[in-house]
Amino acid sequence: MNDDDKQRSAAEAELEREIRQGRKFTAREAMGRMLGPGTMKGGSAVSRVQQAETEIGTWLGSNLTDSTGALQALLHRQLKESPLLLNNLDQPLVALADYCQQVLASDHHLKELVREADVEWGRRMDERPHFNREGIPPHPDDPYTNDTVRMALREVLIRISEATGAEAPLSTPSRLKSDLA
Repeated sequence: MNDDDKQRSAAEAELEREIRQGRKFTAREAMGRMLGPGTMKGGSAVSRVQQAETEIGTWLGSNLTDSTGALQALLHRQLKESPLLLNNLDQPLVALADYCQQVLASDHHLKELVREADVEWGRRMDERPHFNREGIPPHPDDPYTNDTVRMALREVLIRISEATGAEAPLSTPSRLKSDLA
């Protein structure tokens, strides 16, 4: 190293010290320094799990018709860090489709999801939820009944099949659409 390089390095180090004096030192910066330069090249600072969770939330926001957002939030919450999602990080919509299939395949799971959607709706609207009761018709103002949630989940499956180009998981898209009618 010649004298010019040493002077330039010393000047660059001095400039870097001056810049760092005026700002807070964060844990993220400390880890970056510890790991060395180029560690994150080509990588993402966001974990794959968070990326998959975000993809599901964004997809639901764009594709699930839900006037209050309670069902959307509930589905997103149910899938966060679930084994279904963790086993399908590269295909989060597959995890969503599998979850919808599981709920639609069991009346018990459907009723539980409807009850939780009613609770979420009540929280959001600061109102008493309208719970479904056996043998009694649903309240006319209840946005989440067994039938409306069933139709919403079937619509999710149709839209996933259209988005991925795969056949609808429970049956063909035309059959699911006829079930919605």
